[in-house]
Amino acid sequence: MKLSIVDLGTVAPGTTEKDALADTLENARHAERLGYHRVWFAEHHLSRSGASHHPELLIAAAAASTSRIRLGSGAVLMNHYSPFKVAEMFKQLEAMAPGRIDLGMGRATAGPVLDAALQQNRQHPAQADHQQQVLETLAWLYESFPEDHPFAGHPLMTTVPEVPQTWLLGSSPNGSNLAAGLGIGYTFAGFINPPGAAPALRHYRESFEPQGFGLDSPRAILAVNVAVGETSAEGLHLAGSPKGYYARLRRAGREAGAVMVPTPEEAAREMSQTEKDEPVTIIGGQWPKFVAGSPDEVRATLEQMVEESGADELMIQDLIADPADRRRSHELLAQAFDLKPQPEPAETEQGQR
Repeated sequence: MKLSIVDLGTVAPGTTEKDALADTLENARHAERLGYHRVWFAEHHLSRSGASHHPELLIAAAAASTSRIRLGSGAVLMNHYSPFKVAEMFKQLEAMAPGRIDLGMGRATAGPVLDAALQQNRQHPAQADHQQQVLETLAWLYESFPEDHPFAGHPLMTTVPEVPQTWLLGSSPNGSNLAAGLGIGYTFAGFINPPGAAPALRHYRESFEPQGFGLDSPRAILAVNVAVGETSAEGLHLAGSPKGYYARLRRAGREAGAVMVPTPEEAAREMSQTEKDEPVTIIGGQWPKFVAGSPDEVRATLEQMVEESGADELMIQDLIADPADRRRSHELLAQAFDLKPQPEPAETEQGQR
């Protein structure tokens, strides 16, 4: 089973966004050493809890300090941008790190202020057609515009034949329909909509139709929020941070952008008993929003999720407050799934001499 990570640039309590960005790049290097398959960076704006605002910047920075792991966006919010801009940007990233770039495409709204701030024309804001935007991005990357289209015959980078992997990210059945119809990869955010994950991923696989956009068969990722500790009790303790963060969000209302990820101790003081007791394993066939526990417990839960959904790969999101605990969780999960640690580049070169 391939394991990957989506990184939000979580700002640890008492630290700054500068610290979080440095932690994010160290997390990418650490994930590569552990044998993870890819790291994606989120796009969240005006959020104090996460410093990953523009994934393409972190992709470029991480590519310069890693050599093997795939790097991508989780996701570029297509409703805010020109398809040409997105396609050209990721084509250039592919030129900088050939064979390692993923373009994950999604959409989101964040309220009237942010949505207006991201628009060029504020008197007549664009009414984004998500399907059309994704299709146009693919057409730029694969030079597939019809001959009579005004954009036909204008390749992005004529000396760069490589194309980034393309993925659609979603948390509803609509996304599975679009990804399957376009014949591209699909990632489902199981931490947003746990009950919808398995049906959507199965539907995507059953409905997949190749369209010449890089895939002959379906490629599906299940994204799950995970906290792993040395013991069951430690894993449950670490899960207090994501539980506490979402509890804060529920109470914050319009001030949600200012909510920070709490330490497990802070979360324990703030949460109700019902919030603390939210399940972290599959109970009665119901998937949890958070998966937590010992390495063996977490592996058993994730393997059941993979079996029920047919996912090819697991992508781990975490909101563990402490960066060291976060990396230890990644390490324990890698060991539980028998990932093969990768040597440092210097070690590889020394072994070849």
